[in-house]
Amino acid sequence: MSSTSEGPTTELTAEQKRVAAERAQDRAEALAYRAQNKIDRAKARTLTNMVWALLACFIVVAFLMVVTWRPKSEKVRAVEYTAQLEDARKAASWIRGPEPMPAGWTATSVQFRAPQQSPITWHLGIVTDQKKYVGLEQSNVTSRGFQADELGKTADDGTSTVAGVVWQRKTLLDRDNEHALVLIGSGVTTIVTGNAGYQALETFAATLR
Repeated sequence: MSSTSEGPTTELTAEQKRVAAERAQDRAEALAYRAQNKIDRAKARTLTNMVWALLACFIVVAFLMVVTWRPKSEKVRAVEYTAQLEDARKAASWIRGPEPMPAGWTATSVQFRAPQQSPITWHLGIVTDQKKYVGLEQSNVTSRGFQADELGKTADDGTSTVAGVVWQRKTLLDRDNEHALVLIGSGVTTIVTGNAGYQALETFAATLR
């Protein structure tokens, strides 16, 4: 009798263990799922918050740009050059300047190197009415070294006749859209250069006295 009653008790205990193991596995899987789902939701909330934060920053920056933006107008700082031109002519009579300056053109830089600072050089920088640059460079040096110092590498580009005088046209190879007119004579090199185009350079050369 006792051996017969022990058999079913052993089988029931094994079944209970199997069921308990299955329930434990189910609970573990459910907990793992909930934990992963919580992590995924947290990531989603973090990404969403980041997107909204960036959007808010962009809106603020755009608003500040609209409020503070002002159109920039280029201001030309004019310089008075006639007095220095007169002084330079007293030291070197060959120095030339515009007489008169073309209408709407503005002198922006001027420099004269006195005789004791040999070689003698004269510079006048100008902004045209089209906001282009024209520069006058003169020296009592007639070698190619002065041209190279002022213009860099150049290529001959024909000639221009201004008031009956033939100037050599140069294209500046080291600078975009810049050209020069070069005149050598009587121991003086005169260069008119800039990015205003040959016509403007010729217009300026015609004013030199």
